[in-house]
Amino acid sequence: MTSPSLFYQGGTLVLKNVEHDARPPGAFQWIKERWRCEGYHYATLLDWCRTESIRDTVPRWQRLNLILHDARQPHAYQTEALAAWTDAGQRGSIVLPTGSGKTFVAIQAIQQVQRATVIVAPTIDLLHQWYARLVNAFDIEVGVYYGGEKNIQPLTVTTYHSSGDLIADHGNTFKLIIFDEVHHLPAPSWGETALMSPSPFRLGLTATYPEEHEQTDGRWRVDDLIGPIVYTQRIDDLAGAQLAEYRTERIRVDLTPDERAQYDADFAIYAGFFRSRQLQRTHGADWLMELMRLSAFDQEARRALLARQRMQRLLASAQGKFEVLDDLLREHFHDQSLIFTENNATAYEIARRHLIPVITHETKAAERKYILDGFQNRTYSVIVTSRVLNEGVDVPEAKVAIVLGGTASAREYIQRLGRVLRKVGNRQAILYDVIVRDTVEESKAQRRRAGQNKRRNA
Repeated sequence: MTSPSLFYQGGTLVLKNVEHDARPPGAFQWIKERWRCEGYHYATLLDWCRTESIRDTVPRWQRLNLILHDARQPHAYQTEALAAWTDAGQRGSIVLPTGSGKTFVAIQAIQQVQRATVIVAPTIDLLHQWYARLVNAFDIEVGVYYGGEKNIQPLTVTTYHSSGDLIADHGNTFKLIIFDEVHHLPAPSWGETALMSPSPFRLGLTATYPEEHEQTDGRWRVDDLIGPIVYTQRIDDLAGAQLAEYRTERIRVDLTPDERAQYDADFAIYAGFFRSRQLQRTHGADWLMELMRLSAFDQEARRALLARQRMQRLLASAQGKFEVLDDLLREHFHDQSLIFTENNATAYEIARRHLIPVITHETKAAERKYILDGFQNRTYSVIVTSRVLNEGVDVPEAKVAIVLGGTASAREYIQRLGRVLRKVGNRQAILYDVIVRDTVEESKAQRRRAGQNKRRNA
């Protein structure tokens, strides 16, 4: 009889020449006349394979001889983070503030492991940013795998959207898998990438680890797929030394009489519905998703959802916010500033009023690069954007962030603060949070601050 073996196929581990009555470890199931399990279990099966004399044919990852060309010395916290990940068996997540050098820690991890690695990024912009950082760091050819390009190398960068196909076909090519902005991983379709991968070494990076409710109801748990949090630092821990000193200022504005009348009328429709149906009690953090579901067939739910959308548009473009913005731009005329809005329409309106460049999800890659390059070389001193600069993308040397909308989540707030925290000399960073008094924006901001204080004191 041919000796038993373990091989990789389409995101699964398969036992060959092992009979049905062999009773392998619990992860395996008898499917199509063979024992099979998800690739994720590979690391836990190695001892069993050796004990049972099962030949392991899974690994196809190359040993590398990477030379790091980045002469920067890691900060103490970056060294501590890498050591903590190593001590945890080279599995787990590192939580560091935006602007604190998570990518640099990952590059150090790749250098340490010296094995083929795949990096999974949430957007194409971040994919290209990783590509540039890796080429500069190691001076080698780096693979890129997404819709427009499929070039696989020992170091390859892909997106969450494309990673499933890459891992299904080539998962055993990579010994280390890195998930950038790992808070995206709980999404059902994206978590499957980590489940299919046999990579024994796993690293998650984020500034905002997902809350408990973001990892339930059909969503994956990050610590199950990657490993636990192995190291974390808050913004306040690093401000002044590795990140810029910062302050936040909350500015409250009033609605005009006409705006107030419209807001109150729509709020009565919206709040009356979700209170009468007790959606917050019955559905918890997912109550808004339930409202959206009901709106597809329930006329009253549809009416409430439309009222909510009108409220959001009104708050985003409240006259008082534009007046405060005028004042802040005059005050910070000589500072590099970012303006964050809640929707594209408001961003374009600000761009027209002040003749400043705008970046939205509609902005093409070449135009976005042109604007960011102009911001870096100070051709432009201000950029307005609607959410797309929240996450990951390096924004050079901004020291003022103006957020026109208090409905942002705690995660978005931290990401926006991170856009202005890269240390430049001794300059202090400022984030202005402009919200409308006596509206849902104010209550949202209060809950967000309470959550931040709770985490700070934990």
